[in-house]
Amino acid sequence: MRKPILVATLLMACLPQFADAQFSWKDTGGKYLDLTHGSRSIARYVYEPIDDSSTERRDETYKPFCHLYEWWSRDSFLTKGPGGKYTHHRGIFYGFSRISYTDEAGVEHEKVDTWHCRKAAQVHREFTAQEATADRASFTSRIDWLGDDGKAFASEERTMVFSLKNKDIVVDFTSTLTPLVSSLRLDGDPQHAGFQFRASQSVFEKTANATTYIRPVSGVGEPGATINWSPKTDNEQTRNQPWKGMAFRLNDKTYAVAYLDSPENPKPARYSERNYGRFGSYFATGVTKEKPLTVTYQLAIRQGEMTPEEIDAMSKAFAGN
Repeated sequence: MRKPILVATLLMACLPQFADAQFSWKDTGGKYLDLTHGSRSIARYVYEPIDDSSTERRDETYKPFCHLYEWWSRDSFLTKGPGGKYTHHRGIFYGFSRISYTDEAGVEHEKVDTWHCRKAAQVHREFTAQEATADRASFTSRIDWLGDDGKAFASEERTMVFSLKNKDIVVDFTSTLTPLVSSLRLDGDPQHAGFQFRASQSVFEKTANATTYIRPVSGVGEPGATINWSPKTDNEQTRNQPWKGMAFRLNDKTYAVAYLDSPENPKPARYSERNYGRFGSYFATGVTKEKPLTVTYQLAIRQGEMTPEEIDAMSKAFAGN
């Protein structure tokens, strides 16, 4: 008679205990904002203001980004931070490598780069909203985009919303960019602009050849193989796809990420893929004070695999279809 009770007790001990858990934020002294759900670490928004005291410190602080924690780890990230291969790749991030604008004095600025941030930068100024409940957590960060002269040419309101759905961490990203200058154009290329996700540096060092991409047109690709846009290969595989998925190996586990692009975002949007775990899409567009640029994306992340059918269903739900 005791066996069913014992089995049930063991099963419950092995399952995540989320029933009474709450999301909670913890701010660490102007450096980063940590998100937990019960005992589980979920995300870290890194927003330390730019520090020009040394080249190394500037490289560490020239733009805000979001880390995701590895499942059930309090000190290991699923995503990459500063340093490593391509230091400008950082977790969940957003920027453009070829920005041009005319300032209020009529001076033209070209090739301003908030992707690599060699001279330009993105600087968090304040949190304008923050919320955490049992069902979701969110924040809004006000960010100044600085040109090569150190002056702000645009102001961004960046909102990130976190929730748990079945096996997935769901991250909704919304950005509204308002020019502070008379004219502004955002541009770049698929590898160096847009909204992007970058997996841990360990993927580059150890498991890049195991990374697979999941695509609307061709399904699950071969391990280590990528498809990328170029002017000569602009086709349905690389242009205006509603979603893309990636699976990668980290610490002997498989993780999958679904990237969902809103149909309301500027088009054409062109995807890029790297086997070390950086992927996303970019677009080029003009932006005015009268019509700020708002973009929305959704990421779903899980430990385990995703199928094309699952991601397609997520995409349709995200797009309201």
